Amino acid sequence: MKIIDILNTDKMSLSFEVFPPKKETSFESVKAATEEIAALQPSFMSVTYGAGGGTSEYTLAVARNIKDKYNVPTLAHLTCVSSSRETIQNRIHDLKESGILNVMALRGDLTPELEGTDRSKWDYRYAIELIQELKKEGCFCIGAACYPEVHPESSTQKIDIQYLKEKVDAGVDFLTTQMVFDNNLFFNFLYKIREAGITVPVLPGIMPITNEKQVERAIKLSGAFMPQRFRAMVDKFGSNPEAMKQAGIAYATDQIIDLYANGITNVHVYSMNKPDIAKGIQNNLSNILGKEF
Repeated sequence: MKIIDILNTDKMSLSFEVFPPKKETSFESVKAATEEIAALQPSFMSVTYGAGGGTSEYTLAVARNIKDKYNVPTLAHLTCVSSSRETIQNRIHDLKESGILNVMALRGDLTPELEGTDRSKWDYRYAIELIQELKKEGCFCIGAACYPEVHPESSTQKIDIQYLKEKVDAGVDFLTTQMVFDNNLFFNFLYKIREAGITVPVLPGIMPITNEKQVERAIKLSGAFMPQRFRAMVDKFGSNPEAMKQAGIAYATDQIIDLYANGITNVHVYSMNKPDIAKGIQNNLSNILGKEF
């Protein structure tokens, strides 16, 4: 099933993101964790792609396993930074052969090794080039990322939204935001992109922070604004792992309920391969979603 068909219904949806192992020795443990999350039967699951494409084969393996074993629609991430056209064509072929027709098209993070290289010689420098490549295939549902708080490399939000519209016009079917901890920022961003003529579905990305160390990493990865009530929660419960886990689940649940209540029907959760976190949130929302989990 294509993700856009799920998003275009009036039914509320909840999806989860997982990540593949960085090395073969970790594959079985990651596979087990992602299977536990798939067993919850979320609306769909996305599988990330390592920086520089380092985990690409595992991305496909995890996504294919989820789809084939649990019949959960899967969204495979694909990055193009520093990749040759031949490499990308091979990845696209593998996705099609595996029956995975939902792709999150990303430029990808610039690793320290890549930052100092001459990018002018790369076959792909921006996500829009990968989107155009996927669109030519005519069979993929294409997702892309967006930044409610401005992309780190953009000088202004206005310019950022202009680039985002170019990606959407190139063939993007839906957007997923970087992690958001303040729903007002998401609503404000949604208003601005609708004003700019971007009409595709937009999924807010919710990150349950369940331990104190995740806060610094979340800020580093996305530059996300942490509202005072979130900081107060971390200050109060951060030193108690079990209390922090439950507080993080409760905070994420509260965010999602507020989004649903304000007309957002599709929410994406960065589950960090933690089945207990995914299940905790789903259980909290079971009556709202109209299912028993």
